[in-house]
Amino acid sequence: MLYAKNLPGWERALRIAMGLAGLAFTAIGWSTAGFGLAVAVALVGAILALTGLFGFCPMCAMVGRKLDGKGR
Repeated sequence: MLYAKNLPGWERALRIAMGLAGLAFTAIGWSTAGFGLAVAVALVGAILALTGLFGFCPMCAMVGRKLDGKGR
């Protein structure tokens, strides 16, 4: 494996849920503020969902965050 997982299970689930909610928000078209906001919400949603799926967050790794070995 090229990276060490640095997100606990509860945070992974939360990131996946929030990411999918952001993508659904964009797909449904609830953004009345314009195209720029829709693109921003879609990008943030995709990043959250991907970091949740992989269990690795590059920003958390930059500040030295690691799991305690229990995988929680």
